[in-house]
Amino acid sequence: MRVLFESAFDIAYLVTIITVGFILTSKGQTKVLKNYGIMALVLGFGDAFHLVPRVFALVTDRFDDPSVIAALGIGKLVTSVTMTVFYVLLFFVWRQIFGKKATALTWVALALAAVRIALCLFPQNAWVSANPPLSWGIYRNIPFALLGILVIAAFYSQRKDPAYPPYRHMGLAIILSFGFYIPVVLFADTIPALGMLMIPKTVAYVWIVWMGYMVYKQNKKAL
Repeated sequence: MRVLFESAFDIAYLVTIITVGFILTSKGQTKVLKNYGIMALVLGFGDAFHLVPRVFALVTDRFDDPSVIAALGIGKLVTSVTMTVFYVLLFFVWRQIFGKKATALTWVALALAAVRIALCLFPQNAWVSANPPLSWGIYRNIPFALLGILVIAAFYSQRKDPAYPPYRHMGLAIILSFGFYIPVVLFADTIPALGMLMIPKTVAYVWIVWMGYMVYKQNKKAL
């Protein structure tokens, strides 16, 4: 049952995110929505590098196969990088929505993203190993968490802006995504059942993308 549910969920997630991404990039009425679509495509195609091998491993029960372990590890590396790019793009979408230049904050966001990606590329991460070190999982996620906090604070800072209502739950969605993700990073190796938290974490990502899609739908009705 778990194999069927998780496989179906992963496929439905990828199809949904990528479809919404293509809709927004091709039909979005504003530059914000088109960039939102690019953000969704980066997330969807990046996650596919990890989720497609995972679905294969689930269906074939080959998690112990060295080639599958390597594919999953490389997929995690790609996903780690694209998740970082996703949040940087979300920060720039925030700037566009609320007309902010925020030069200092922009440099902080870019610096945190650069540090996170650089840490992901260190061989000490042992991405293709069956037992990668927990320490490097923590190191590379520190700047990532700080980037998330920056984006959360940025959206919450605009709660009195007239443009805020469609994105009023953005901060909560990001908090939930990290809230479900961090326990997996820290404890999934010793408590494998915690890996299931990646499902609600993924739902939080869908929620983030869906907010942009709902703005697109509202704009379409107004035309």
